[in-house]
Amino acid sequence: MILKRKAGTIAPMQKQYDPRMHSAEHILNQTMVRLLHTDRSFSAHIEKKKSKCDYRFDRKLMDEELREIEQKVNEVIGADMPITEEYLSKKDAKKLYSLKRLPEDADGDIRIVSVGNYDACPCIGPHVKSTKEIGTFCIVSASFGNGILRIRYKLSQPE
Repeated sequence: MILKRKAGTIAPMQKQYDPRMHSAEHILNQTMVRLLHTDRSFSAHIEKKKSKCDYRFDRKLMDEELREIEQKVNEVIGADMPITEEYLSKKDAKKLYSLKRLPEDADGDIRIVSVGNYDACPCIGPHVKSTKEIGTFCIVSASFGNGILRIRYKLSQPE
């Protein structure tokens, strides 16, 4: 899928992420921020069959926490929230969002992707139009080492 972009915006990413998985990543990141007070993932590997997100954290997660994360992500998916985009000037985007994951040479307008009223952040990847298109989110495993918490997940097909 080739992303359309406005003149003067940052270029589309080189790798083509799966829109369902990438949309789920946004929801997982905001869930981690809300439930565990972490930053968004600093690294992610998004694939169609299974994906992973890495977070700077101080411990392994307990099974109850993993179930709570999974439940909250699925609650957001089930809410059938629209996934939308808007463009802000880099100056305005910098006031509202962290731009540290964008390429240093990014200039012009910054694309902000929103998942209903649950999440919003700068992003250049493809997304579904509504959370109902994502499917059921399942944490496959989680591991912790050297201050890094890794969460691996997969999605079932949407109904």
